[in-house]
Amino acid sequence: MSDDPNLIRVEGTDRVFHRGRILVVLLIPIAMALVAVSSINVALPSISRGLGATDTDLQWVLSGYALTFGISLVPAGRAGDVLGRGAFFVIGLLLFSVASLACGLAPTPDFLNVARFVQGIGAGLYNPQTMGMIQQYWRGMERARAFALFGMVVAVSVAVGPVLAGFIIQAFGPEIGWRASFLINFPLGLIGCVLALRWFPFGKERQRRAAKKGLREARRLARRNRRPGRLGSPGLVRERIDLDPVGAVVLAVAVLCVMLPFMSRTGGVIWLLLPAGLVLVALWAMWERHYKARGRAPMVDLELFSFTSFSNGTLVAGTYFLGSTSIFVVVALYLQNGLGASALETGLVGLPNAVVSAFSSAWAGRRALIKGRSIVVGALVCAIVGSALSVAVAVLIENAGIGFGWLALPLMLVGLGQGALGSANQTLSLEDVPTSYGGTAGGVKSTAERIGTAIGNAMITAIFFGVVGVAAWEHGFAAAFGAICVCLLVSLVVAVRDRKVSGDGPMAVETR
Repeated sequence: MSDDPNLIRVEGTDRVFHRGRILVVLLIPIAMALVAVSSINVALPSISRGLGATDTDLQWVLSGYALTFGISLVPAGRAGDVLGRGAFFVIGLLLFSVASLACGLAPTPDFLNVARFVQGIGAGLYNPQTMGMIQQYWRGMERARAFALFGMVVAVSVAVGPVLAGFIIQAFGPEIGWRASFLINFPLGLIGCVLALRWFPFGKERQRRAAKKGLREARRLARRNRRPGRLGSPGLVRERIDLDPVGAVVLAVAVLCVMLPFMSRTGGVIWLLLPAGLVLVALWAMWERHYKARGRAPMVDLELFSFTSFSNGTLVAGTYFLGSTSIFVVVALYLQNGLGASALETGLVGLPNAVVSAFSSAWAGRRALIKGRSIVVGALVCAIVGSALSVAVAVLIENAGIGFGWLALPLMLVGLGQGALGSANQTLSLEDVPTSYGGTAGGVKSTAERIGTAIGNAMITAIFFGVVGVAAWEHGFAAAFGAICVCLLVSLVVAVRDRKVSGDGPMAVETR
């Protein structure tokens, strides 16, 4: 094996693979998936006019993607761990790309929503493979740097999405612009698939192909020698693949039941799905324990949660996403509907947030293993202070006549926290997870984030519109950001406890 730490060799080929190239291919599709989430808010008015979509249609444009994305993550992570992460990454990216093309060409709202469902499944298939492959091919500080780039991409993508969509709509006009914001993903996705096929090691896939080839050869020799040979005899053992389909279906339905009520505006009976979903989660956990007790491989080995770093890191992420992902939703509603700002102007307000997020993510990644949990705590404090100052700026906009561009300043402080938290928490939450469970763990963590996003968006936008219905726009903005601060405070409490229990990081120097 080469002494160069950036090179990888795998069994079954003499080729040498480069970690840097692998990381590029992994991270660009993650950016595409998250831009697809954050940019859609800016595009909704244009979609409404272009397709004649109703409010219900637009709701499903938002919710359909998030639902299928959320329910796909854990099964996809498990399948990638068992069958090969590279293959599922390529399949998911191809599906996402074709669905993006369909979205851009959609003739009706129903067609667009079906395409968004498929787009979410594609994103859900490839997303956990990214975390699994970083777990597999990087170690120590190199892994921390890779996760720092991952966190940077996540933070920047969420902030850049509205800017990109606004710019495209401004450049091409409302009718073509929203379509172009989808169509751009198609060529980028195809390029990603080609590069993945050229640059990924496909180690697990090569091992499985070699095992199948060996099995066929052994059977051929057995027939030639007129020996009966049967599966289970020496040299003729078939690999047993156990994807726990019952566990996968039960968890998917449970996640759907938990998320759907928060994404629906119909109210009433649909809220009965929430307790049903919680019951299904309990039944799923019982099934996974039972499945493992029978000597089978559960979809999620619940011992995964015995790793304190993983369970606490997932809880920090879930509660953080409960509040943070609504920030730019509320900003977009306030600026466009309340102040009459354009889509591009709305996006540009968040651009400094993205720039600061990129730098803070890189900074935190280099220090995650040493001072990571202190960084997470500090990042949450920054996000809370930035959110509170955003309310102060909104009050000044309404009462002192300052321009709405001043909102960019407190949102930069929020970005400072977003980038640092995403990078440090991602590294620490998966630090102790065995490599063989990397994709599954990534899927579980991402599912917690998606559920937090669904609940938070529903709760905080409901507060926003509820207050706007009886008071001024700035009051709705203040109430929504107050709720965001409460969610971030909950995350801060969890982060402080995590630091107390687990320390700053695995490479921290203890001082007495």
